[in-house]
Amino acid sequence: MFTGNGTASILQDILMAARTTVITITHNGGLVIGGLLKSLPADLPLIVVDNASKDDTLDIVTSLRPDAKIIRNPVGLGYGAAASQGLSEVSTEFALLANPDALMTQDAIDALVQAADQYPEAAMFGPLHKDGNGNIEPSHDVELWKRGIFGKQAYEITPEGPICVEFLSGAVNLVRMNAMKEVGFYDPEIYLYFEDDDMCMRFRQAGYGLILVAASVVTHLNGGSVRPNRAYYWEKFWNIAWSRIYFETKYKGRLAGSCLGIKYALRYAGKALVHGIAMKRAKGWRDLARSAGSLAAVFGVRASKLPR
Repeated sequence: MFTGNGTASILQDILMAARTTVITITHNGGLVIGGLLKSLPADLPLIVVDNASKDDTLDIVTSLRPDAKIIRNPVGLGYGAAASQGLSEVSTEFALLANPDALMTQDAIDALVQAADQYPEAAMFGPLHKDGNGNIEPSHDVELWKRGIFGKQAYEITPEGPICVEFLSGAVNLVRMNAMKEVGFYDPEIYLYFEDDDMCMRFRQAGYGLILVAASVVTHLNGGSVRPNRAYYWEKFWNIAWSRIYFETKYKGRLAGSCLGIKYALRYAGKALVHGIAMKRAKGWRDLARSAGSLAAVFGVRASKLPR
């Protein structure tokens, strides 16, 4: 029989685990998914939503976590649509969304849940991120609209305690499910990128706070969840630009979105031309994708793979 602080600690861990479901979205993440699964407490319910992986991702999942609920999408639906599928299956108080290239600890998860109990008026709780070398990686911002088009922070601040912010990265965060159900799941029109900005905006508009929890620290390997190639880079930068213009349009109106989209389309077309002349093909390809994505958003081209 356990007594004293040991018993209290064990009971606390049991209560924490029973309240949280982990969701991860995979797409050819075989290089990293094993690290995430091994880092998660084994007693946390796990939902894996797979976006048409063609590698060994799901073999690794079934080997390491045979208890996981797996949702298999025959085509890639993007992050937000897949996350919404996972969220619809959650029956616990909280959901912990974690990219497959993240590494968690029990202490990090406990700190997020404890913050949720301490701040019942908040809906989302994010940890500090460190990269694979142990350096702090930007994962929050105190002013959402001052972030750059490609997510560059307005203010680079590493707090020593919990702070209320306007933006938390979608790479790892804990959400309160009753608040999530109130505001609705992820915007189905956003295929990739800025779905976290949109969710933060909607939580704040509904009157909920967003808390960065400095006591919770995770490792984010950043970008290891797919195998990059030329098509991947086009998709990435096209969607970053498209989603930023869509986000502008959604909250500031069509005129503001069109003005920003045309501005970026011209800017990055010019950059692509300069890089092409200088034979910097990779940068030229990147900026051409940015220009095309910006222009596509202006003309109402959909990014989502979901039917209307």
